[in-house]
Amino acid sequence: MAGQPLAGRSVVVTRPAGQADALCAALAALGAEPLRFPLLTIAPVADPAPLVAMARRLADFSLAFFVSPNAVQFALDAMLPVAPWPASTRVATVGKGSEAALAARGFADVIAPQYGFDSEAVLALPAFQPAAVAGRRVLILRGDGGRDLLGDTLVRRGATVEYLTCYHRGGPVDDPAPLVARARRGRLDALTLTSSEGVGHLLALPGVEALRSVPVFAPHPRIAAAARDAGFATVIATDAADRGLLDGLVAHFSAPNLKAHPG
Repeated sequence: MAGQPLAGRSVVVTRPAGQADALCAALAALGAEPLRFPLLTIAPVADPAPLVAMARRLADFSLAFFVSPNAVQFALDAMLPVAPWPASTRVATVGKGSEAALAARGFADVIAPQYGFDSEAVLALPAFQPAAVAGRRVLILRGDGGRDLLGDTLVRRGATVEYLTCYHRGGPVDDPAPLVARARRGRLDALTLTSSEGVGHLLALPGVEALRSVPVFAPHPRIAAAARDAGFATVIATDAADRGLLDGLVAHFSAPNLKAHPG
């Protein structure tokens, strides 16, 4: 159908609840049937006291780095009612979603890479070079766990780094049986995977073997590598973010001899 290059395709969206609306809407506009199955659950930390305490000492830091839109939401919800953000503490992040979340909170001068959407791209920025960070204090606001590459590299470059846990990440809570049943009937066309952690949760699902033949679309080489290592037969690495996933899906399913499954 003209204007709907994904007509008849069923696409699993695994972003956390509350972060999947834009991608699902875009998929539907292209004719696809988006199927929500969050592989990560996001929740506030059990004890907000460290966030409250940090709100009173933000001026100690030259730079605060938010790892995700979740970090922006949960950190600022807890901290801004306690004290205003100090003008001396610059703000940095990675990814268009995080930039938009900070802009919505009134942060206009955000340090972020325009190309590349990972810690490596952040570390290449001028504001993160040794001459810029040596002797400075940097705060990294994140969920529980995650990669330490950014913090470890900043320490080697002479910075003092502190981490602040702003939210809790957990595994999926939805029943995977309907998804597995669809896969066994050949009624799933694509899985979108947007975090390496999510790949691990997917592997723990009962019936995951039925999903291994479904093409996987991943918006970062690291996620694509994790999916390949997990044994998925077809893994397509796309450009970053929702736009990259959508472009990758359209390109793949527009190829000759790829017909949609029967209705």
